[in-house]
Amino acid sequence: MISIKIYKQGKDLLVGACDEKLLGKRFKEGKFQIEIKKEFYGGKRVTREVLKSYLEGATIANLVGKETIKCAIEAGIIDPACVIKIKGIPHAQMVRMLS
Repeated sequence: MISIKIYKQGKDLLVGACDEKLLGKRFKEGKFQIEIKKEFYGGKRVTREVLKSYLEGATIANLVGKETIKCAIEAGIIDPACVIKIKGIPHAQMVRMLS
């Protein structure tokens, strides 16, 4: 399952999503580190299809984990070349510019 939390600010919709099993963990490798805080990513448990629907409307997305990133790539939201790995954990961010 995927854990997702949605934040709305004006016209912006931020999606924080991660593989549920990563909640509460921290990874560090070289100059990179990521902490998958429950306060930021912990919200609803959703399927990949539900995540895709939220990502289609998102202006900002912060995504962590193999299942979550694979879903975003399949949805055309994330370019695989833009995914970084920290201790083997994939991470990507997306910003959609609105006019």
